[in-house]
Amino acid sequence: MSSVRTSRTRLLTAAAAAAIAVLSLTACDDGEGVQSEGSSADASSSASSSDSASSGSDSSSDKDANPGSSGSKPTADGPAAKDPAGSGNGKNGSDNSGDSGKSGGKNVTCQGSNTKMVAAPLNRPVNHMLLTVTNTGSKTCYLYGYPAVRFGEAQSVPPVIEDSHPQAVVTLPPGESGYASVNLSAADGSGANGNTEKSLTVYYQGRNGESLSSGANPSLPAKGVYVDSSIKVTYWQQSMDDAISW
Repeated sequence: MSSVRTSRTRLLTAAAAAAIAVLSLTACDDGEGVQSEGSSADASSSASSSDSASSGSDSSSDKDANPGSSGSKPTADGPAAKDPAGSGNGKNGSDNSGDSGKSGGKNVTCQGSNTKMVAAPLNRPVNHMLLTVTNTGSKTCYLYGYPAVRFGEAQSVPPVIEDSHPQAVVTLPPGESGYASVNLSAADGSGANGNTEKSLTVYYQGRNGESLSSGANPSLPAKGVYVDSSIKVTYWQQSMDDAISW
């Protein structure tokens, strides 16, 4: 009986040792399983981060596609809110354009002392002569009214064609020209007291229509020009075409 009990005791001891060994192996497997779960958790976290990044990327793409969705607007300091550089100067430039060539002074009236005048008979329109005035001064000048012309020893100046009145005063920056035409005689011969003149004096007008003392004596062709009682002039014009259309 004693030997039987001893054998059972040994068997139980061996079985207990085997059970302990199995439990140890199971514990190791569980450790690897937790690590694997941990890896899955990491993968899930990585996927979640990837999803978040993708979501952020999508959100960023949406914002790029629709700038208004970001809520950003041009600010007072932003380029869209600022006036273009020099916009204030643009106005001043515009204002100064009327005062071109001021050289520190105000614009002046065009007259004999700051202009050059040329008188040229025209073939078309017939019996017309073109007066061209060029600003030779350093300041912009205003060419007021119309030319007061005197051929030879005439005691009066011819009338102006009222319908030729320009919409604005002719303004001549330095080097620029203004124009007027003189209808010398009636094309149909209906004018009276016709004669040939070889000298011409032209007087300028001031702002209020007064005749200025500084005039011009443009040369005429050697053979002179024929004038009669129908002679008349246009107002000064900014363009030659306007001057010779009357």
